[in-house]
Amino acid sequence: MEAIRARVDKVLAAVSIGLFVVLLVVVCWQVLSRQVLQTPAAWTEETARYLFVILALLSASLVFSERGHIAVEILMARFPVRVQKVVAVLVELLVIFFALYVLVLGGYRVAENSWNQGLSAIPVSVGQMYLVLPLAGVLITFYSLCHLRGLLRGTTGPVPEGDVVAADV
Repeated sequence: MEAIRARVDKVLAAVSIGLFVVLLVVVCWQVLSRQVLQTPAAWTEETARYLFVILALLSASLVFSERGHIAVEILMARFPVRVQKVVAVLVELLVIFFALYVLVLGGYRVAENSWNQGLSAIPVSVGQMYLVLPLAGVLITFYSLCHLRGLLRGTTGPVPEGDVVAADV
């Protein structure tokens, strides 16, 4: 499972970097066409907006893989390790529920309902843009299952490594 996770991490990192570069080029073209050429490209604003949303969701999934998301661990550090492990397992189960119910199921429903709704400046439907929600949900679920597996096997600690917790300060 770790080999699959490492491969997914690499692909997701490459896609995120690629999306960031494309976003940078689109925004630079938008500024150049508006300020220098005095003819703003109509498609750049909408393209940049959706690229940013897609980049944010996919990058958030990658950050979740590294357990780099925001977590309030000051309370966790005060509990015994056994309680920390139980709380960490419950948190992972809640994340899986949220990712599956809200992002995968909800994202699919939103994409399906808006599939035929076109965007004004680019030849893509709103529903196609919303497909990133179920994709992000699947990725977060996958990473959460990896974390859960590590917690249950004892190979992953309840608090991400390298984090400064209240007990260390």
